[in-house]
Amino acid sequence: MYKPYIVKNFLEPETNSVIKSFDKTLVRKTISEETSKIMRYGLESVVARGGGKYAYIEGYRIGGKTGTAQKVENGKYLINNYIMSFMAVVPSNNPQAVLYLAIDNPKNTALLSSYTTAPIARKILLDIIDALDIEEQEGGIEKVKQWDDITYFEVPNVIGMSVKDATKALYPVEIEYSGIGTKVIEQSPSAGVKIDINSKIRLLLGE
Repeated sequence: MYKPYIVKNFLEPETNSVIKSFDKTLVRKTISEETSKIMRYGLESVVARGGGKYAYIEGYRIGGKTGTAQKVENGKYLINNYIMSFMAVVPSNNPQAVLYLAIDNPKNTALLSSYTTAPIARKILLDIIDALDIEEQEGGIEKVKQWDDITYFEVPNVIGMSVKDATKALYPVEIEYSGIGTKVIEQSPSAGVKIDINSKIRLLLGE
């Protein structure tokens, strides 16, 4: 547990030199490292196999937990009036950022945080990953596939291959050819990009 701070520095107006600076201050240790490890594994399991599946990001270890709180007014629970929330950590095995997202009384949606907050959290987590340059890693909990999940295909490098070999390497993705020739001289998307398996790959042919 750390003491939070808002202002990082007080600067001298003329020289812009630091007069006083602030930083996070450790207050106390709240749980053991072993307990933290177990909890973070549990949170990663929620995203890979449970109610947080819509926050799952291929190649990144995301931990998270949904929350649904029925609101109260004058000592009574309100009907169809909830606060939907989702808390996430990335990466779960070596946390760099924590995200908390809450939606007060969402309309026209299923009253489940897995459908309301988790997909939005995923978009924010992608921005966090980009902003902090968090690298992909292996060793995470493998996601349990659902019938409506997108299947991804990592595009191989087929430049220089014959049409026959390139077609075989890109199966089962649809291919659109252009140009005249027997070999692939350009491809789009480029090698290493992960695409929806229902997408189309464009190949330019030449000699």
